[in-house]
Amino acid sequence: QVALLDIDICGPSIPKMMGLEGEQVHQSGSGWSPVYVEENLGVMSVGFLLSSPDDAVIWRGPKKNGLIKQFLRDVDWGVIDYLIIDTPPGTSDEHLSIVQYLGAAHIDGVVIITTPQEVSLQDVRKEINFCHKVKLPIIGVVENMSGFVCPKCKNESQIFPPTTGGAEKMCQNLNVSLLGKVPLDPQIGRSCDKGQSFFSEAPESPATSSYRNIIQRIQEYCDQRHLQEEKII
Repeated sequence: QVALLDIDICGPSIPKMMGLEGEQVHQSGSGWSPVYVEENLGVMSVGFLLSSPDDAVIWRGPKKNGLIKQFLRDVDWGVIDYLIIDTPPGTSDEHLSIVQYLGAAHIDGVVIITTPQEVSLQDVRKEINFCHKVKLPIIGVVENMSGFVCPKCKNESQIFPPTTGGAEKMCQNLNVSLLGKVPLDPQIGRSCDKGQSFFSEAPESPATSSYRNIIQRIQEYCDQRHLQEEKII
């Protein structure tokens, strides 16, 4: 059972990517009901509260923080195995709020996404530094758009050249795990735009294989962390 919480307040893209545009949140006696993609995958996003996908959310920090707190407090997820929280880029209000509100919940860790070029890695180094400062465990880094494999000739091209060694070199320097590299695949963008599962649309893609390996590594990390906590208890 998986819950997906979108706290990218100003740019909520999860409803579009999950094929849930136009859905609305319903309230029951036990709180807000998530919108379900499948029986085992519930989603909550500010996108469900907007009258149009093009509406701008023009909020200052306190109002953002209030909604994040409400999502955590009032959404009736039921019994879940994983709560995945999608945050905007950077280290701003949303990140500080979620760390503060879940401080007593023992967050398993964060997954940081980057692309290979240095201009992206500069931001990611700041995010890694932020995690260290607020004592957030880092599960690892994923390098997205990591080369393009031509579907016809199978040759790989570096669309975003890793001029400083890419995520792999950065992870070595900062002693952080590299969870995997996801190659560019145009079908990923098409699947997101249509709200379809990329795994179903392109089961044989190298990107699908990479995603599955990354998911397995994250699950193994979480299982190991829970075992260690049980031993301490």
